[in-house]
Amino acid sequence: MKVLLTVTALVAAAGAVSDSVEDLEFDSWKVEHVKSYGSEEEEAQRKMTWLANRKLVLEHNKLADQGLKSYRLGMNVFADMDIQEYQAMFSNCLRSSNETKSLCTSTSQPEEEDTAPPSVDWRTKGYVTDVKNQGYCGSCWAFSAVGALEGQMYRKTGRLITLSEQQLVDCSRSFHNYGCNGGWPHRAYQYIKSSKGLEADFTYPYKAKDEMCRFNPQRIRATCRGHVCLRKGSEVALKRAVAKVGPISVAIDTSKHTFQLYKSGVYDEPGCSQTHLTHAVVVVGYGEAESRKRFWLVKNSWGVGWGENGYIKMSRNKRNQCGIASYAVYPVV
Repeated sequence: MKVLLTVTALVAAAGAVSDSVEDLEFDSWKVEHVKSYGSEEEEAQRKMTWLANRKLVLEHNKLADQGLKSYRLGMNVFADMDIQEYQAMFSNCLRSSNETKSLCTSTSQPEEEDTAPPSVDWRTKGYVTDVKNQGYCGSCWAFSAVGALEGQMYRKTGRLITLSEQQLVDCSRSFHNYGCNGGWPHRAYQYIKSSKGLEADFTYPYKAKDEMCRFNPQRIRATCRGHVCLRKGSEVALKRAVAKVGPISVAIDTSKHTFQLYKSGVYDEPGCSQTHLTHAVVVVGYGEAESRKRFWLVKNSWGVGWGENGYIKMSRNKRNQCGIASYAVYPVV
């Protein structure tokens, strides 16, 4: 009987230690990501989701340690969200993907031969501003459009200026953008061309919500004469454009749980869709990892706490995985 009681006590103690470790990790994660909840019930529910995601991350990373996965997951700012909530949060970032068929047709016919250099990183050339955070607003289209425009303005002027996404959110509705309820980068360029310019972020700062348009033409810091849409689905065309032009606006499928919790490495998700595009980002380069995995270097707009300091390496030459080349556009300045 004494032996049985001793074993039972040890098991209970081990369980208590395990629980306390998880409690400490959760509390530390809340502090790191500035998380607070409205009630004890909500916190308990969030913690259950967080624990489920923690299990997924640990299991995935074990496979990565064994060389069976080319990327790692992490407990980032979205770790207390289940997959349905995560998908719903960004579900309105882009309007219907079908709209791109008629509104962003190819205006570029690049050579099929791949003559681009083996790697490019426009961050090292001064073309790329700091990683931004769109917050809980479906404005990824504006961040994607602005990211490519910032690069082209730097090419033209030699000055890197952080431009205003909020102006696009507030002022481009007549071009069938819908502020925090979604839009498309090529429509943002149509608006900028029509309005004859875009302000800087420091004169028209980002608010992560829809507001009244307060554009001042006297404060214009960027212009756009039009845009170029690349050949749909061609990673050769995208590579050549990134190498020759600079950062390119693209749309991708980010609906998978693995994208939600991505931390580092080359993201390889065969279940990704080429047509179900949910999010707009900026391709700022490409290369090949030590594992010989080819990748696109992608700037996201979810802050530096997600991914590799706000970036993700997405698989390249994997049959247009995640639709990376299904919608690619850049501004002409």
